[in-house]
Amino acid sequence: MGHSNKGDIENDQFYPMMMENPQLRWGFIRKVYAIISMQLLLTAAVAATVVFVRPIPTFFLKTTPGIIAYVGIVVFTFIVLCPLYAYHRHHPWNFIFLALFTIGIAFSVGISCAFTKGEIILEAAALTCGVVAGLTLYTFWAVKRGHDFNFLGPFLFASLLVLFLFGLIQIFFPLGKLSVMIYSGLAALIFCGYIVYDTDNLIKHFTYDDYIWAAVTLYLDIINLFLALLNLLRALDG
Repeated sequence: MGHSNKGDIENDQFYPMMMENPQLRWGFIRKVYAIISMQLLLTAAVAATVVFVRPIPTFFLKTTPGIIAYVGIVVFTFIVLCPLYAYHRHHPWNFIFLALFTIGIAFSVGISCAFTKGEIILEAAALTCGVVAGLTLYTFWAVKRGHDFNFLGPFLFASLLVLFLFGLIQIFFPLGKLSVMIYSGLAALIFCGYIVYDTDNLIKHFTYDDYIWAAVTLYLDIINLFLALLNLLRALDG
């Protein structure tokens, strides 16, 4: 009985006028979420190591060579995105570059959490889990009823550009705690929008060979949402 129910779900169309085989799309979606789960586990492990082994954040944030090395790691992480995109359909290079990229992001997350209270980190993580689960379920439900979120693309890109410029101004001309709260709140809203937009793409637009790139986009949305919420809670606490 349970098997036939599962079969019914897998043969059910994701959205009206769906032309492809729902079972193939289900397999693709499961594969993407499995990769994201592995990325998040690796991120948690690396970040926890950075947070709990105190000499690591002390070196990277309190010494000049450490700060230079930290900037180098951040730059390297974004450089890795180029070969990752170029080889995202070529096994095993796609997984090698994905692992390097994930470790680089995880290290940055660990550094961000290093001098933050434990309860704030847990609150941000719990909020992120709740929001991601809610938005994912909402997107699947809305797409099933014929809604399309493709129109969000230009708005989200424009918002991200404003956020980036706002962040640059903050670096050179810090505007105080209130502006950090506004910036973090806006960032959280934008990445919530990106989770809906990229989940919609996962259901409809990504091809079966794009499982690595689909995982990267959603992983970055989740990590950026977590960091935005972390900064917001930290500003509220401070």
